[in-house]
Amino acid sequence: MDLRDTSNDWTLFLDRDGVLNYEKNDDYILNWEEFQFYPTTLEALALLRKQFARIFLVTNQKGVGKGLMSLEDLENIHANMLSAIQEKGGNLDHIFFCSDINSDSPNRKPNPGMAFQAKTLYPEVDFTKSIMVGNRPSDMAFGKNAGMYTVFVATTHPETAFPHPQIDHRFNNLLEFAQIVSDLRKS
Repeated sequence: MDLRDTSNDWTLFLDRDGVLNYEKNDDYILNWEEFQFYPTTLEALALLRKQFARIFLVTNQKGVGKGLMSLEDLENIHANMLSAIQEKGGNLDHIFFCSDINSDSPNRKPNPGMAFQAKTLYPEVDFTKSIMVGNRPSDMAFGKNAGMYTVFVATTHPETAFPHPQIDHRFNNLLEFAQIVSDLRKS
């Protein structure tokens, strides 16, 4: 996949923890007080907003399913997160989450259910003109299972091998990806 072939009618799917914000090791972000953006995330999202027709968040949230946090806690995190993103010129068109605890749930990544939810709500989405950005192999598998291109950000798992059959591109973080796409579109 050549990023020069993308255009601003494409769709971007983003994972949350480890892509937009610091991830807790073997634990869950349970409330807004625990949520902390990476220093470059808001700048990256403002750049990406100009490059993609739609941006969706797709996130597994097992902490809700396990009863460690409430749905209201998750909605509060996402409302505050979205407000901060919009203040800096970015936006997310929709936030999809899966609170199921069973790995075989059709909506739990790496299964593509959240992508199909997006397609149902936004019929113009074309998975062959979509990119999934994530920091885990399950994110890459989610993208491939839905027929998307994949971008791996090495924020939390830099040891992940590349080249890799499920990773089309690899960047150090979301801002690096955003800057490359933006620069390619200018040239």
